[in-house]
Amino acid sequence: MTEPDFEGARAYALKRLTRELPETVTYHSLQHTRDDVVPAAERLAQAEGVKGEDLLLLRTAAYFHDLGFVVRRDEHEQAGAEIAAQVLPAFGYTPEQIEKIRRMIMATRIPQSPTTLPEQILADADLDTLGSDHFWKHSEKLRAENEAFDGPMSDVQWYTTQVVFIENHRYWTASARAWRESRKQEHLAQLRELLERAQCSAAELREAEDS
Repeated sequence: MTEPDFEGARAYALKRLTRELPETVTYHSLQHTRDDVVPAAERLAQAEGVKGEDLLLLRTAAYFHDLGFVVRRDEHEQAGAEIAAQVLPAFGYTPEQIEKIRRMIMATRIPQSPTTLPEQILADADLDTLGSDHFWKHSEKLRAENEAFDGPMSDVQWYTTQVVFIENHRYWTASARAWRESRKQEHLAQLRELLERAQCSAAELREAEDS
């Protein structure tokens, strides 16, 4: 069996991410896929012993995992899985391989529920930033993106959303837990402090307005 044209599939995904993403998509961007998720998936795959065809399919899924944003924001994982199913046969991927890729993409949907090791790796790679040095920069990008779609959020609303999200998040692979969990917990503690300050400021503002 001939090997799929991974480079062709990769180029296809990157081209569409470059040309078709709305400017308002500041977090789920080309850089998020190319510079954050793909390298994280490759690091985790090496640490977890994923290689050969599984690695090729994982890398393909990483490039396609947010491609659905060129179609729609809601259920973008499903849209990305549909794009993969439509275009990957032209790059030599078999139906069985495409189904694995589709399942990996869907494993990034919140709440995450990966079953296989490659699915767990992509799920962890997608949220690698929660425990990375770039967390705060990416957090600002995510807030800007959410506000562009949903309207302005108060600091109390934003920090509450972040705290709840991280409290309910788990890393699936041993490698991600070893590399990212402790820093993620530091970020959570900092977010709780920011939320407390924002709540106090909001209360003081209400008191001043009432007086």
